[in-house]
Amino acid sequence: MTDAADLTIDTASPVWAALKAKGAWTFVRGVPAMEHLPPEGPPEIAFAGRSNVGKSSLINALTGKNGLARTSNTPGRTQELNFFVPEGFSGALDDLPPLAFVDMPGYGYAKAPKETVDRWTELVFDYLRGRTTLKRVFVLIDARHGIKANDEEVFDLFDRAAISYQIVLTKVDKIKPPAVARVTGETEERIRRRPAAFPGVIATSSEKAHGLEDLRRAIAYAVAS
Repeated sequence: MTDAADLTIDTASPVWAALKAKGAWTFVRGVPAMEHLPPEGPPEIAFAGRSNVGKSSLINALTGKNGLARTSNTPGRTQELNFFVPEGFSGALDDLPPLAFVDMPGYGYAKAPKETVDRWTELVFDYLRGRTTLKRVFVLIDARHGIKANDEEVFDLFDRAAISYQIVLTKVDKIKPPAVARVTGETEERIRRRPAAFPGVIATSSEKAHGLEDLRRAIAYAVAS
């Protein structure tokens, strides 16, 4: 397995500068359907996971901007593909941001009619299959619960579509260090033979800012790959 601390990255790059610029990110748009997608431009990093896994909280912690991504105690509130970019770029072809984050609708549970959930699911899968600027999907897993059946279904989809993904454990502050080590090892073993999974599991806590630097390094490496 690959340790994020061992990844070779360019710390002088615009990507690394953006990842380290706390609070200097902005919301671009929410995309309810494929026709509303922004034009392909900067490399994109997407975040996926079960509803209530902590995606919005992790994006807020990663960018150092509370409230950038909406958080909610109601699973399934994120119903669109939400795009975020570093501030200070016009978006013109000669002034594109160095990367963009995409907060994807949570899967596995949503307080919404089935047809609405199906529409979100179709949107997500259409985006994943057709976006050439997508560099990697970071799939968030709640460290308290580990990989569930619907996570495995998403891994299967990514493997079939050859979409690069990497596992990020969230909420590791909610369990004791020996349990973190155990669930990390178990997760690494379960993805070891998956063809599209990038080796290495990143353990994070948005609340305690644990693992964020490792995640930034993994993002910078994915963008440069």
